[in-house]
Amino acid sequence: MVSRADRGVFAEWWWTVDKYLLSGVIALMLIGVVLSLAGSPPVAERIGLDSFHFVERHVAFLIPALAILISTSLLSPRDVRRVALIVFVVAIALMFATLFIGQEVKGARRWINVIGFSLQPSEFMKPAFVVLCAWLFTENTRRSDIPGNIFGVLLLGIVVALLVAQPDLGQTMLVVASWSVVFFMAGLSWIWIVALAILAAGGAVAAYTVFPHVAGRVNRFLDPGTGDTFQVDTALESIRNGGLFGRGPGEGLVKRILPDSHTDFIFAVGAEEFGVIFCILLVMVFAFVVIRGLSHSLKNEDAFVRIASAGLIVLFGIQSCINMAVNLNLMPAKGMTLPFVSYGGSSMLALAFQMGLVLALTRRRFEPIRLTAGFQALQAPAFPQPKAGAA
Repeated sequence: MVSRADRGVFAEWWWTVDKYLLSGVIALMLIGVVLSLAGSPPVAERIGLDSFHFVERHVAFLIPALAILISTSLLSPRDVRRVALIVFVVAIALMFATLFIGQEVKGARRWINVIGFSLQPSEFMKPAFVVLCAWLFTENTRRSDIPGNIFGVLLLGIVVALLVAQPDLGQTMLVVASWSVVFFMAGLSWIWIVALAILAAGGAVAAYTVFPHVAGRVNRFLDPGTGDTFQVDTALESIRNGGLFGRGPGEGLVKRILPDSHTDFIFAVGAEEFGVIFCILLVMVFAFVVIRGLSHSLKNEDAFVRIASAGLIVLFGIQSCINMAVNLNLMPAKGMTLPFVSYGGSSMLALAFQMGLVLALTRRRFEPIRLTAGFQALQAPAFPQPKAGAA
């Protein structure tokens, strides 16, 4: 039991962190372990690995992820900015290096080998980028000598250029959407809104025209008869087979032929084995984390904390929605993990860093100005003092 009288680092963290938000994140981590047990063994067996290869690696990544989550949540808002700057610079450097020495998988260079670990730098870049842009936009409103908006646009240009070069248009869309939310919360003018809308529309048309795989996914989504829709069709069949209560743990059949059942389509595997009711509960956990985080951010009087925490939560929420929407065939297929649930070391560690930043920014903190004002009020005399020289 942690005493309120204790002034240690852990005690201060324990009494100021949002335990409900922390519990929601940990619940998603535990659900991820359960669904990894359900969806990954058939994939491992198909490629000649031990049945529990991906389960063991999932749990192995979960331990440092928890450490990153807790240690990051101890940071102050100032330290959050400093750490975000360091992570962003390192991630951008690694993303640039990935274009030349990265591992090529399915025609894309998104991973780089670091000390024997296959790392996807863009995963760590995203939360750091959101925090830095929130700081730049905030400073732009506070100080006229800092062109924060211009710097924010330049950072976006650098990030988008590196992501498109990989290419990773899904992450590009996610980053642009989160950046737009941060910019909007910072109070962008209607001129910026119109300009960004035109650029976004132009970017979508260019992606469809320049990248054949993007055009193929969009065409297959609009007209399934134009190409191979095996994974999406199989995922929908998996959801239908599960019904309300599922076939039971380990009894799923479709996962045995679904290539990405442990990553992009883990939601469909959960639907088949545990049912639609389980999926609704899972969506409710994600919704709770997003709503809880946004409610904290909107109540905060510090502009940077408010915008940065909201941007990070929106980034988390959009990624969750994209994954589940693809599983339900509500949008064109895109390889994107379901936060903390899908298998993926880089994704899990980066998401732990991201949500650790959210917990750090939403911790309760004393407001010195208000405390000082209250203290002065207590020191004020109870009755008015007579003026000097008064009779």
